[in-house]
Amino acid sequence: MNKLSKKLEKMLGKYAISNLSSYLILCYGIGYVMTALNIPIVNYITLEPALILRGQIWRLVTWILIPPYYDNIFFVLISLYFYYSIGTALERVWGTYRYNLYIFSGMFFTIIGVFILYIIFGAITGQRVTGLGAMASTYYLYMSIYLAYAATFPDTQILLFFIIPIKTKVMGIIFGFILLLAALQGGWVVRIIILASFMNFLLFFFTGRKQMGYHVSPKQIKRRQEFNRQVKQATPIVTKHKCAICGRTDESHPDLEFRFCSKCEGNYEYCQDHLFTHKHIKWSQE
Repeated sequence: MNKLSKKLEKMLGKYAISNLSSYLILCYGIGYVMTALNIPIVNYITLEPALILRGQIWRLVTWILIPPYYDNIFFVLISLYFYYSIGTALERVWGTYRYNLYIFSGMFFTIIGVFILYIIFGAITGQRVTGLGAMASTYYLYMSIYLAYAATFPDTQILLFFIIPIKTKVMGIIFGFILLLAALQGGWVVRIIILASFMNFLLFFFTGRKQMGYHVSPKQIKRRQEFNRQVKQATPIVTKHKCAICGRTDESHPDLEFRFCSKCEGNYEYCQDHLFTHKHIKWSQE
């Protein structure tokens, strides 16, 4: 499985979208504006299986414009900043490809969940079921991003309402309890939507705690990156060119040109100021 995952990353990694969180937040903002202004186009972008099967395939993508519902612009702005911050942190620790894989798999499983509901209700009623698109929004997708953040940085402290200090793992437990309560109180429609939306999180952290098939946990990746950063900081800078007379280098003086002297015996390099003025070095002959 690890070999397959590495091969997929090698093939698809170059197509990963850098700073994906900024695009998600942009969709969030556009969707909120359309919802707040009650623009009719909202009715044409929901994830409605019956209409998708009739040719409106753009709905497979445009539903991500449907934001979590907030009637207060203050909470919207806070949410935009918060999700951008934690999404950027996850991408920095996991890497662009793995973060992309987590987000897009969450979207994919949500689509699968809605179509499963469409098939089940269609089989029960014998009719074409509509209205399922209203169940699919980015609410659970964004919540799965936070749960991933809480599992990756469990001891990171955040300020709830900018006042109350609380660790992310505690908020993650609270979010998990809210989801469990919603699943217990809701019907099978709600349960399937929740399960589908969080399938990426379940696969990510409960299948041997592997990152989408990778053999290291988020904590291990963070420690590895911190170690590599410390090693890089401790490693002295190795210059490619250094003048044998004045000691200047291409690192300290990038505007200088350096050349080896063909008349000197040995590998002696000089800057442009000393290339023709230095005394040639000759090895003594016995």
